[in-house]
Amino acid sequence: MPQWNLEINGKTENVEAVGSTALLWVLREDLQLTGAKYGCGEGSCGACTVLVDGKAERSCLLPVSALKGKKIQTIEGLSSGEQLHPVQQAFLDEEAFQCGFCTPGMILSTVALLSKSARPPTELVRQALNGHVCRCGAYPRILAAVELAARGGKR
Repeated sequence: MPQWNLEINGKTENVEAVGSTALLWVLREDLQLTGAKYGCGEGSCGACTVLVDGKAERSCLLPVSALKGKKIQTIEGLSSGEQLHPVQQAFLDEEAFQCGFCTPGMILSTVALLSKSARPPTELVRQALNGHVCRCGAYPRILAAVELAARGGKR
């Protein structure tokens, strides 16, 4: 079976997988990084979102063969030790989750957005989070968390 060296959360991970294997399955099954969730399997729900070279991508659609030389970041690699990333802290402060299934993808998409636009207008936030499904309906709190993170955590 082919071997792939993938840079995930700042570490090189050597995995064996058929080139067409979705990154989601490598993360969850081979590396036990379970923050990216299987939701729809077709890139429509956002539960499997990770960052690839800083861009929010659906890991259920990404074959490992397309990731050579790319930097992959999962929710597990976002915090620094016990210190939460500011976006994670904002989601916690605003209680922007209920079941938490969609939260990792929402957080990573928010990180990608704020890296491009420090103070995005609400319409840009909505565009960035379009395609993320929150079955609990926590959308108002999610938007509040993004706004809080954009303000640097200041209420």
